[in-house]
Amino acid sequence: MHMQTEQIRLRHMKTRLLLNQISKFIFMLSAFFGLFFLAVLLVRVVTEGIGSINFGFLTGKLSTQPERAGIMGAILGTFWLMLVVAPVTMFVGVGTAIYLEMYAKKGKLVSFIQTNISNLAGVPSIVYGILGLTVFVRTLNLGNIVLAGGLTMSLLILPIVIVASQEAIRAIPFHLSEASYGVGATKWQTIQRIILPAALPGILTGAILSLSRAIGETAPLVVIGIPALLIPFPGSIMDRFTVLPMQIYYWTLDASLVSEYANLAAATIIVLLVTLFILNATAIIVRNKFQRVF
Repeated sequence: MHMQTEQIRLRHMKTRLLLNQISKFIFMLSAFFGLFFLAVLLVRVVTEGIGSINFGFLTGKLSTQPERAGIMGAILGTFWLMLVVAPVTMFVGVGTAIYLEMYAKKGKLVSFIQTNISNLAGVPSIVYGILGLTVFVRTLNLGNIVLAGGLTMSLLILPIVIVASQEAIRAIPFHLSEASYGVGATKWQTIQRIILPAALPGILTGAILSLSRAIGETAPLVVIGIPALLIPFPGSIMDRFTVLPMQIYYWTLDASLVSEYANLAAATIIVLLVTLFILNATAIIVRNKFQRVF
């Protein structure tokens, strides 16, 4: 009887080991599958676009002539857009997270709000574009200026910043706030001097990664009617503008008529990818720096 039980246990163990090897192979194959096509995409973009990147391309104005076209307007438009998105998102997102975690009484209403915030993070970006078109462009009559685009993009990434900030606040050990209350500090003093400094790495990481997503989004800006060609450089948040993803989108469409636009689109993709890599690297550096400090 004991021998039969031992044989059954060995067969089960061999079956589990075999399933483990098969699963490992499938997951490894999936990873290589994704990396292969990513490498193919990057190689094609670099080979087609690297030759078009020069000083004139980076500093020139948009033009209907491919050989004279530049992306400085799109770069400045992206910069001004982030000047609106970053403060609005940080102030509202972090403030909402602090209220929900530190002030709001736990109950069905708070649970309902948090569930909907998490669900909003998965809403397609074009829905936020429709909301921005209705509220900012038409109701508030802002038109397709930097401010309207920035507020629309802020709505897009706001749920992500709120969730990331909440998780960062929840990760703070409970005894730190209790010790602060024990020495007579108020709740706001505890938040300001204990909670926020300790949660800052997670908050900043989530915010920077959210800004990276906002930089690469196109659908909301298409919906609110952001132009792409022959507009002057934006100089404030009240000016009309375009951004790098919009320029890529329109040049990709024009590539079916004029093949040179495909190279310009690829060159703009390289610039956008470098920008995103810099932002992601900044998120890692900021997180590591503040983790060492706090």
